[in-house]
Amino acid sequence: MLVRAGGGAAAAAAACLRGLWRRGGSGSAAGSEAEAETGGGGAPAPPPAAAAACFPLGRALLRVRGPEAALFLQGLLTNDVTQLAARAAAPPPRALYAHALNVQGRCLYDLILYRLHESPEEEPHILLECDSSVFDSVQKHLKLYKIRRKVSIAPCPDLSLWAVIPKEQPGEVAASLNKCADQTLVLTPDPRTEVMGWRLITKKEANLLDIVPGSHIGNIQDYHRHRYKQGIPEGVKDLPPGVALPLESNLAYMNGISFTKGCYIGQELTARTHHMGVIRKRLLPVQFSAPLPLESVPEGAEILTESGKSVGKFRAGGGELGIALLRLANINEPLCLNMPGDKVKLTATIPEWWPKPAGK
Repeated sequence: MLVRAGGGAAAAAAACLRGLWRRGGSGSAAGSEAEAETGGGGAPAPPPAAAAACFPLGRALLRVRGPEAALFLQGLLTNDVTQLAARAAAPPPRALYAHALNVQGRCLYDLILYRLHESPEEEPHILLECDSSVFDSVQKHLKLYKIRRKVSIAPCPDLSLWAVIPKEQPGEVAASLNKCADQTLVLTPDPRTEVMGWRLITKKEANLLDIVPGSHIGNIQDYHRHRYKQGIPEGVKDLPPGVALPLESNLAYMNGISFTKGCYIGQELTARTHHMGVIRKRLLPVQFSAPLPLESVPEGAEILTESGKSVGKFRAGGGELGIALLRLANINEPLCLNMPGDKVKLTATIPEWWPKPAGK
């Protein structure tokens, strides 16, 4: 049995967010959007009064609209999408994390779904966030299964997607952000974990510094460093399509799967693995003894013990931080990344935000 981490994890998350805020850069939103696509360089430190770092994400948005939008996605994704369309007394969530799987139960795409209401009388429709490099593939995947469903699927080139990482814990700036809700389409805590702050969707022409008062535009590389430090996978480099398994990728830890929703594509292997209760490998944050020249690291490079035993594979990273799929039984041993002509030492850690075993 697992329970969510308590005060210690929250304190660690706050410290991590403060560290990220101190490293972030400043500059124009347009310049940072270009950096999001090209991986641009650093920038001066923000003024001390900055309340949050805002990162323009190079991920794409699709609009799935129609009376059957939620039911259509329900059969394709790991999470219970019908929650987004619920009209119960309690307000439904504004965002859900989920994966689309292939028929073998391996990850195809990691997605965040957002609920939209344009008027009280209107059925909610859904914005779907995905890696921009597989944008066309995601559209084709959805349209393949659309058949006669009453839904429309269209890109959203007029919208901008941001990650907002507060100076302190996310809840402490919620009131300030919500004052500007009329200028946003979506403003919601990141559904994966508290340490990832907020997700914000605006019109392209919106001035972000008006929406999030006292914030600064951060360097996208700092956002990715924050992800890697926390072990949060995002996109096809971290989750190779047709290779990554959802439970090894910590999908259950990131609130991205429902084990009670019923059938969806790829459910059988995922459900069987969950009920067996044995997951021997997981994605973990890793830190290297020296910054990696990533252009020379082979895709899926092996991670070895001192004796030369293979215990996992490197997925992605930046500088001295990264994310790797590792056998849990070996993570406390001395490890190294096997590169051509070299071996680079690394250490793996268990993130503080992970659920803790009951009674601990």
